[in-house]
Amino acid sequence: MIFNSVTFRSIFLSLALISFVSGCASVDPLGFFQQDNSTSPAEHNLTDGSENVSDLIDLEPLMCLDEELHELNLTGIWNPPPETSPLPPAETVQYNFPIVFNKQVEMYMQLFQGKQRRQFARWLEKSGKYKTLMVEELKRSGVPTDLMYLSMIESGFYELAYSRSKAVGLWQFMKGTGRQYHLKVDRYVDERRDPVKATRAAAAYLSDLYKEFGDWHLAVAAYNGGPGKIRSGLRRHKVDNFWDLASKKHLKLETKRYVPKLIAALVIAKDPEKYGFTNLHYQAALQYDTITVGPNMSLSAIALISDSTEKEIKALNHELKRGKTPANQARYVANIPHATGAIAKKNISRLHSIASTGYKTHRIRKGDTLTKICRRYDVNKTTLLKVNNLHSSKLRPGHNLRIPYSTVSYQLLPEGSKNAMAAYKDSLILHRIKKGDTISKISYMYKVPVELIVAWNGLKNAHSIRAGQQLALYIDRGNTGRIAKKKMRQDSEDYNSNLVVLRPYKKKRHSNGDPVYQFYSVKNGDSLWSISRRFRISTRDIKRWNNLKSNLIHPGSTLKLKKG
Repeated sequence: MIFNSVTFRSIFLSLALISFVSGCASVDPLGFFQQDNSTSPAEHNLTDGSENVSDLIDLEPLMCLDEELHELNLTGIWNPPPETSPLPPAETVQYNFPIVFNKQVEMYMQLFQGKQRRQFARWLEKSGKYKTLMVEELKRSGVPTDLMYLSMIESGFYELAYSRSKAVGLWQFMKGTGRQYHLKVDRYVDERRDPVKATRAAAAYLSDLYKEFGDWHLAVAAYNGGPGKIRSGLRRHKVDNFWDLASKKHLKLETKRYVPKLIAALVIAKDPEKYGFTNLHYQAALQYDTITVGPNMSLSAIALISDSTEKEIKALNHELKRGKTPANQARYVANIPHATGAIAKKNISRLHSIASTGYKTHRIRKGDTLTKICRRYDVNKTTLLKVNNLHSSKLRPGHNLRIPYSTVSYQLLPEGSKNAMAAYKDSLILHRIKKGDTISKISYMYKVPVELIVAWNGLKNAHSIRAGQQLALYIDRGNTGRIAKKKMRQDSEDYNSNLVVLRPYKKKRHSNGDPVYQFYSVKNGDSLWSISRRFRISTRDIKRWNNLKSNLIHPGSTLKLKKG
């Protein structure tokens, strides 16, 4: 028999699939069953065109769906449960969800105690984190508290669970259904990841489904398959219960499985020792304090004021998609570790932000242009030329470019300090223009003259800016001096701390004491235009006196400026 590369690849993939399906619960290649208290076992950095899912967990490997559907198919025809249960629950266990037993329920109980034992034990241990809050929310909505185990079979109690159908969170809400039940999903937050809000929404949805169908088995099936599918099935087949509907070829097996799987899960979960689950280490119940903060506050800042870590804050605020509070909300209630509320409220007035600029490296490739690179990194050309000391837009493949980007760090001021505000650590600060910004506002915010902002960024005038545009500002906290324009001198007390100012210039003199020319040391942020305004001379003359072929000048260089 002759094998080619395609044949070998097909055989290999088939064997790999068989190995995965047969060993889904016994093999642990990604650490799914490691004993720890982390929020998730593995983050796969999934990508999706409509959702920000960089932190979400692919649900498919966790749930071993292929394995359970294979076992479920072997049970044969779905029949209504017998009146006498072959596996009666313990007399001491109370249920508020209707429990029945048939071969499909029995299959799941055997699967959870056998092939998927380690996986199910993990789910049981994670249930400790959410049981209290879920029971409270379900009880408040008047639905059976046993329905908390629907979250177990939906997501394995992973807040960041993500299915291939784009359902998200503990209760696996689709975006549309989530919004219908008041879960906010936008560019900043995804409340399907919030355990309390998502549980509240799930309870409301299940309550509505029960009101329509009058049967909890049908309500659970509708939660997965959609109420329209259940509605049409009952009408078409003239049946009035889940089990009769399941015996027809109307529902997909993925939907049919939810009812027997839920029953098996909650029966074992309510009496785990009876079914061999001993020495379980349940996770501690979720507890946290809250603090109200402003927009765009980063997780690291919240961690600082609450004397915790960014990892802890992230684990308590999975709904925040961008690592900071929403920019479109004036106030946001953030979760912080339990018993840290008092210290956070005390520290928030001491929070001091420090704006800085980091740099990444871009290796110039053949075909790269300054325009392409600026568009890729969202940097304007003037800034990129200045930070790389380039005299022209011509690029040489193989060389590196420094690409600036904005960073913010935080510190706590000494106790008693008030009105903390932003400071600027480096000479170059990148400012993203927001709707409503003007050059005048930005000038006042950073304490630098309008004309310098215009010159630094190669703007036509002070009005040629737009929302989303990035401005480069050169702030030197180590120098003080005079402000060129007369109107700026009136505000010199405010401007002196941050402005890149002109150094005192040296004068060369004739023997009679009259100055002939003077030298000026170029600072970060200077331009020929700003220097010409400062010394009341033309840019053309400056270029002629210094043999300059372009308007580009570099910090540290010295210009000769003649008097007269």
